[in-house]
Amino acid sequence: MLLKDRIVFITGGSQGIGRACALILAEAGAHIAIGSRNLEKQSAVVQEVEQLGRKSLAVKVDINDPVEIRAAFAKVLEQFGRIDVLVNNAGITKDTLLLRMKKEEWDSVLQTNLTGVFLCSQEAIRIMLKQRYGRIINIASVVGQSGNPGQANYVASKAGIIGFTKSLAQEVASRNITVNAVSPGFIETAMTAKLSEAVKEGLLEKIPLGRIGSDRDVAYGVRFLASDEASYITGQVLNINGGLYM
Repeated sequence: MLLKDRIVFITGGSQGIGRACALILAEAGAHIAIGSRNLEKQSAVVQEVEQLGRKSLAVKVDINDPVEIRAAFAKVLEQFGRIDVLVNNAGITKDTLLLRMKKEEWDSVLQTNLTGVFLCSQEAIRIMLKQRYGRIINIASVVGQSGNPGQANYVASKAGIIGFTKSLAQEVASRNITVNAVSPGFIETAMTAKLSEAVKEGLLEKIPLGRIGSDRDVAYGVRFLASDEASYITGQVLNINGGLYM
């Protein structure tokens, strides 16, 4: 069990990639805290984790609210006594061409996807520095490396996550804390389900492996980076995209 008795906190853990990470990491022996705004969905994932024989905790948190974030980390710390791994997964999209993009659409995506990562990482680091151990794994995106029309706000946030990852990795490496990013490609989730069939087919043609990825494909990469097998890896971007971007 690669993560036996490790304490993992996953933001946006109630569905999609976050839920898959919760289950895969629990299968590897970790206890899981899940943070999101939807307590009902969280409760379902908590039950799934507990059915795997691991402890789990649902924490209601708005990733845009520093006070709620601070309270959420305090609750996880109170329950488990430590936080070994933070998976910054929470994210949103508000797609439109730049000329039509409203400032609120820009601000909300950057606030959730990038500022949320900053705020959660800051709280995690306070704990991990004292422990002299930690793993922070940020969920980026292939478009943060390649760009994508109609997603300037989302792309900027994900590219920002990659730069943030590299900078923070250098700041905390001396305390046995690694910081890495996972960059998914075209993954079958609720977010990508909104795309038209024509767009999906067009994307599929660009993927050398010839298939859409699953949320578990991403979660396996997160599991590796969270484990001691990846203890000499930091400041890196793990591309999980079927060859879509090389």
